[in-house]
Amino acid sequence: MKDKVEQAEILAQALPYIRQYYGKTVVIKYGGNAMTDEALRESVTKDVVLLRYVGMQPVLVHGGGPEITEFMQKVGKEPLFVGGLRVTDAETMEIVEMVLAGKTNKGIVSLINRQGGKAVGLSGKDGNLLVAQKAMPGGADLGQVGEIVEMNTEIVQTLVREGYIPVICSVAVGKGGESYNVNADHAAGKLASALEASKLIVLTDVRGVYRDFDDKSSLISVLPSDKAEELISSRRVDKGMIPKVEACILALRGGVEKAHIIDGTIPHALLMEVFTDKGIGTMIV
Repeated sequence: MKDKVEQAEILAQALPYIRQYYGKTVVIKYGGNAMTDEALRESVTKDVVLLRYVGMQPVLVHGGGPEITEFMQKVGKEPLFVGGLRVTDAETMEIVEMVLAGKTNKGIVSLINRQGGKAVGLSGKDGNLLVAQKAMPGGADLGQVGEIVEMNTEIVQTLVREGYIPVICSVAVGKGGESYNVNADHAAGKLASALEASKLIVLTDVRGVYRDFDDKSSLISVLPSDKAEELISSRRVDKGMIPKVEACILALRGGVEKAHIIDGTIPHALLMEVFTDKGIGTMIV
């Protein structure tokens, strides 16, 4: 009986959050080990379906770096990174598009549908959703690495309105129809802003943002965006966490109410962050 009472209390605690976010859009950036572990993939997609069933409007954005690297190595092509970005020549771009828009995207769609949701897979090329131009970070030519310059969200809004869960991979299209590999974190942040989402939730494989990454007791629960920028400029946030924090800042500047970075390797982390009083990661405001 005690367990049942505790379960009922958890549901009761969720009620104000269900009411607050009913009918609201939540953009979820899905990545890290939560994408590569089958049990975690099932847990995350089940949570996404639950969000839809309680009246929220989840939109999933994903990358797939490990899967791309694995396939490149299978065909004898060694990945090359500069400043954390994958050098993407024409052959690599074909692999990126094949893996992200094909295997990875459709795998997520299939899992959501198996959980009782209605998912539709998209790339940024569908409906000119993500339009990009060639990026030259620090003047370096990384091939078909792009930065998003325009978003056309009509196709996403139509799907959401009809009860579907859009699943979007980070392949964009150029003005001339060429393909670009874009950062999935930045894509999620800009999409959250364009959709006027209430929340952006970034699922990764660390607990959140730390004042000192080596001190796990220094996790920051609530982080103002100006302080987040300071952490980046002082290099206390670095490597793969930089685009995640930048995505949150982009979303907040675009009108998104709250942005979260959480550990997607914790089962049901998504539900704990959305439906409990304290949450589990870092909320950037």
